[in-house]
Amino acid sequence: MLYKFKSQEAADVIMLKLNAEEVLQIIGKPASPTGIITVEQVPAAVAALKAEVQRREAMGQPQAASDERSPQDEVDEAKARTDLVTLRQRVTPFIELLERSAAAGKDVVWGV
Repeated sequence: MLYKFKSQEAADVIMLKLNAEEVLQIIGKPASPTGIITVEQVPAAVAALKAEVQRREAMGQPQAASDERSPQDEVDEAKARTDLVTLRQRVTPFIELLERSAAAGKDVVWGV
């Protein structure tokens, strides 16, 4: 299933169900088939998303290498990091949608 977030002000943002439900959980919205983020709710939603991005990036900073690590461990971790799509990458278009919509006084909806 896909979630399509729409606004009269900006292009649609489409996310896979799992990713969209994670974003909705972060901003405190239920993962329902339809919903709305009002202009008044946008500042709190954007702040919550940015805070979560910062928190995850702080947690994901590379640790100092220990003597017990093999070169293969480092290669495996580097590959895993490059294969991942970070939360920042996932939410940047969504944050832009929210900010542009709020600036124009338009709500963001999904499933409608």
